[in-house]
Amino acid sequence: MTRDNTPLCIGGSRVDARLRARVPALTRRVVDRLRAELPVYAALPPEEVAGDIADIVQRSLRLFADVLQRRGPARDEELVRQRESAAQRAEEGVPLDAILSAYQIGTAMGWEEISAGARPTDLADVQEVLTHLFVLQRQLVSAVSAAYLEARQLLDVQEHAPRHALLAALLAGEPLEQIARRTGLRPAPRYVALTLHVAPHPDEHSPGSRARIAARRKIRRLQTALNGFAGEPALTALDAAGGTALLPVPEEPAWAALCGLIGRTERAVGAAVTAAAASAAPDGLPAAVAQTADIVELVRRTDRPPGLYRLADVLLDYQLSRPSEALAGLAGLLQPLDGRPELLHTLETYLARDLDRRGAAAALHVHPNTVDYRIRRIARLTGLTPTIPADARRLSAALVARRTLRA
Repeated sequence: MTRDNTPLCIGGSRVDARLRARVPALTRRVVDRLRAELPVYAALPPEEVAGDIADIVQRSLRLFADVLQRRGPARDEELVRQRESAAQRAEEGVPLDAILSAYQIGTAMGWEEISAGARPTDLADVQEVLTHLFVLQRQLVSAVSAAYLEARQLLDVQEHAPRHALLAALLAGEPLEQIARRTGLRPAPRYVALTLHVAPHPDEHSPGSRARIAARRKIRRLQTALNGFAGEPALTALDAAGGTALLPVPEEPAWAALCGLIGRTERAVGAAVTAAAASAAPDGLPAAVAQTADIVELVRRTDRPPGLYRLADVLLDYQLSRPSEALAGLAGLLQPLDGRPELLHTLETYLARDLDRRGAAAALHVHPNTVDYRIRRIARLTGLTPTIPADARRLSAALVARRTLRA
């Protein structure tokens, strides 16, 4: 009621009474429009649309009429059925945006029904009705979203727990039959083991909550990109810096396909990705994951560019990084250069550019003659000449051994 106890009226009729009288017919029109405009509702069973969906539409329209009659917001207990329906839609996999769109369509059609025939003299009542409409819409969106997300979170926990258990069992090397009994899931015939390192997104350097939001968004996008490769969820243990993923595959995929996956992943997360991959049957996964983790660490330690790597790409470095009596001897070849960081840096740059003195000079921002001078000093101190291919190979191996020992 308004302040003088007269009802809210538009076009000469009480808005609450007019809306209540039109609820049955309006409900049918709203439901028809939902099925016409929102494909997810068209795909629901007809009896569900005619039952639960129509019931929620009708309840929400009657609630709107109650709000207009008493000129006050909806009470918490009046939103119980909307919450229950949102949770049910979450279990069915109906997207939240479709549910909120449905409420918006119903609200708009209710407003069209009661505002038809409005006259200039109705301005005050029209404004008040709109105020109540906006408050109710905010309450509905808040209640429905909270119930949906709570239900979705519980479902995610239930769905992810067996997959996390399967991942842990595979990495521990448990027998396949034991894994199936304990997790209720049967391992795929083959997996691509991935170890990933993801650089920070620029937004992760922002102050406050923005950095945390950016990190969570990056993890979600990373998970989505990995899930899309095999057409089913990957087994993952991920954080904002990367982690481990097992991609179920029927057979070993082409290397180009895996490289394409990493490229798409980089674009999705908006940050550089360094990864290593190896394909293995379930019983070979512990060794495969250990190997890919070593490869990623080695790639990052040797300042290689981001991208996807396999053992063949780092054979020499990988072999030299294994413990052996020769490792210390190789590293010792560079001992004369201790305390001369400019010579070590020049050697690394010169070898990385395939003995190209001009390319090395450009990378070091020095004159080519300076590179020549430093190379001669390296040769005098170590007894190995970087310009000679055989000596260059020994020096390259010595650098790898030195980095390995110092790491």
